[in-house]
Amino acid sequence: MHLIADSGSTKTHWCLIDGKVIIKEVFTKGINPFYQEQKDIEIDIEAHLIPTMTAYTIDKISFYGAGCSFPEKKLIVSGALTQYFKQSIIEIESDLTGAARSLFGRTAGIACILGTGSNSCYYNGKDIIENVSPLGFILGDEGSGAVLSKKLVSDCLKKQIPADIAEKFMTKYSLTPPIVLENVYKKPFPNRYLAQFTPFLSENINEPAILNIVSSGFREFFKRNLAQYPGGLTVGFIGSVAYHLQKILRDVAAEENFIISKIDKSPVAGLISYHQSI
Repeated sequence: MHLIADSGSTKTHWCLIDGKVIIKEVFTKGINPFYQEQKDIEIDIEAHLIPTMTAYTIDKISFYGAGCSFPEKKLIVSGALTQYFKQSIIEIESDLTGAARSLFGRTAGIACILGTGSNSCYYNGKDIIENVSPLGFILGDEGSGAVLSKKLVSDCLKKQIPADIAEKFMTKYSLTPPIVLENVYKKPFPNRYLAQFTPFLSENINEPAILNIVSSGFREFFKRNLAQYPGGLTVGFIGSVAYHLQKILRDVAAEENFIISKIDKSPVAGLISYHQSI
């Protein structure tokens, strides 16, 4: 059996397949070796994944994860998985490689992620040839849930959007300035914390102030990232932000002269197809 995992900063989607049959799907916390030590990942795996897999013999694990672009980070995740799947072949790749394989299979294109974070690459059908570094939600991650929500929170606290919208937002999530500052500056995973507010953007997208946050964020994503890749290629997106705000995303793409071929919420279905065709 083959266990395929797609892991972002917020959640990990595990899908166990036997040939073309999906045996089980499990969702656990996000795994990111940039923010977690191996022991922390092991604790999460033991608590939330292992109890669901004890009845199965897993021959191979294909793990696609945020923060898994560098060899030393891949070793952290593979080391954690090896503790519990000693007989399995373990492949660790970046979530961007997973997005590219899911969206384009063995054809070329520009693969993008818009979820809690953002990323993009030029994929030639086999390998990632170019990648504009996303730089994380402080320096980059344009168009991501964390960055769009960071702008929303900042605009509310600095009174840059209409008072009724700001009050609606703060009331919905029971927020005060001290609560926001505590979670952003003193607690772990501030990107996850901020990204949880993304649904408010889609729920209120008809408000001009909200539409401006989203459309300007997407425009920055195209200008600061995709404009650096070769022209003439179609663009595909993976991620909840791209999926739920796809009308705005398509509108901005057209304005910036990009053609979007596909938008999927999750890469898992595409990854299953990719691995079945090997």
